[in-house]
Amino acid sequence: MTTQQAHGEQLLQINGVELCVQTFGDPAAPALLLIGGAEASMDWWDDEFCERLAAGGRHVVRYDTRDTGRSTTFPPGEPPYGSDALLADAVGVLDGLGVAAAHIVGVSMGGGIAQQLAVHHPRRVASLTLVATSPGGPGGPDQPDLPPMSAELAKRFAEGGEEAPDWSDREAVIAYYIEGERTFAGTIPVDEVWVRRVVGRVWDRSPSLASAQNHWQLDGGEPVRARLGEIAVPTLVLHGSADPLLPYGHGEALAREISGARLVPLEGMGHQMPPPELWDTVIAEILSVSEGERL
Repeated sequence: MTTQQAHGEQLLQINGVELCVQTFGDPAAPALLLIGGAEASMDWWDDEFCERLAAGGRHVVRYDTRDTGRSTTFPPGEPPYGSDALLADAVGVLDGLGVAAAHIVGVSMGGGIAQQLAVHHPRRVASLTLVATSPGGPGGPDQPDLPPMSAELAKRFAEGGEEAPDWSDREAVIAYYIEGERTFAGTIPVDEVWVRRVVGRVWDRSPSLASAQNHWQLDGGEPVRARLGEIAVPTLVLHGSADPLLPYGHGEALAREISGARLVPLEGMGHQMPPPELWDTVIAEILSVSEGERL
């Protein structure tokens, strides 16, 4: 890691919990907040990915959502909070860092949080990037219903999916996540070396890795699809062309329903963090939509 770019992790007291936050780049540069998906600690926003965004003139902020990484965790199976708490936490991270408005990048569940942030706290959002996510809910009279997950993935879910590993066994956990990446991947081969490195770091930093499964028990929060037309900031939609969970039509729906949104297909990507093969495109697009500050 480039020490000139990355700053040490810090624990912020936010909404009655501790959230672990790390920043990259010049604090005086426009802030860019990265919001991860379900059960994903900030480690999934790769160091190099963050450094390259920071080198583009952004103050990059990544954080462990509650129940992941070094942030406050709750007993597995007993989350005493709802999806609204994850939205409040994102706002709290901005407050804790003294950021009035930030460029927001959210992936999967984090993309849902980003949409809620743009609708409910519009003054805190300078631009919006939605990766591998969905407007949710059925289509209206002028929109077709959103396409279902692939038949293969639906069958896998019906059969119960992958059995949870022994969370105290580092190698078993790494193998579990590698298999999960294969399940949700598109046509780009899974980079097992990269996944192994990321998950190893997640395991090393997480006192209660099993607690991250609590995210799957949340209700998804208040639907905001009917209000997406209120979003008035520059918006970028990045969506994998081979996403088996949220097929490409979900990205198309977001781009239709958010005025002026730019839709960029990520060829071969599934439902996942953008793999390194796509970073050149993804980073360039994020830097482009996040140019300048919102007054």
